Amino acid sequence: MTRSGTPVVFIHGLWLHARSWQPWIERFAAAGYDPIAPGWPGEPATVDEARAQPDLVANLGIDDVTDHYAGIIGELPTPPVIIGHSFGGLITEKLLGQGIGAAGVAIDPAQIKGVLPIPLAQLRSGLPALGNPANRHRSVTLTEKEFRYGFGNALTEAESAELFRAWTIPSPARPLFQAAAANFVLHSQAAVDTGNQTRGPLLLISGTADHTVPDVVTHSTFKRYRDSTAVTQLQKFEGRGHSLTIDHGWRDVADAVLDWLRGCGI
Repeated sequence: MTRSGTPVVFIHGLWLHARSWQPWIERFAAAGYDPIAPGWPGEPATVDEARAQPDLVANLGIDDVTDHYAGIIGELPTPPVIIGHSFGGLITEKLLGQGIGAAGVAIDPAQIKGVLPIPLAQLRSGLPALGNPANRHRSVTLTEKEFRYGFGNALTEAESAELFRAWTIPSPARPLFQAAAANFVLHSQAAVDTGNQTRGPLLLISGTADHTVPDVVTHSTFKRYRDSTAVTQLQKFEGRGHSLTIDHGWRDVADAVLDWLRGCGI
């Protein structure tokens, strides 16, 4: 049975605002949880404000964001469920590996250190940031066309455009550079303690049509946990792209997460 009032912390990834989690917050609250979706450090409260002040998040790195959420979680009355999408998924994995949180769900999580496949679709999705080395310390804004390729490729053009207008914000490019170079850096910020035996359960979710984090990447991430006896599971959503947390099919993903949490007794 679900424990009434269990905290849930939602963590978004690059180019989406924290408010994009609002439907999930309402669904999890209705299921008896106590959900919140704090933004990244410096992220303004609204999409319009974030678009107007892109430099507020420039140069944030993976550890900056991880420490930010660790601080928020430390103020909660009990360990929360942590649910992250894209780079929010990578941060979820880092926090859980550090023993923070009761359980974690990483949805289309960004590539962690030790994951080797780099499909062409992933490279193309990262080009808006990685294509210019000077972007490392800047924030970057996607065009509607870039969003369509990286997020909305499994949607109609109209729905992709609607989501682009509703939720996209400028985001720091530095995490992408850190993840891209992770396997060549000894102490990479994209490293995760996948061998932790005492952490809470982890669910990895993959959209099989994802361009930004292709299915092969999430599957390779799953295999990195093979040396841990802690619960680690992988669930795939056929034909879903990187927009799976915000598009018309988000309820399917949210309900699958709720079912998994109930199965874990959380």
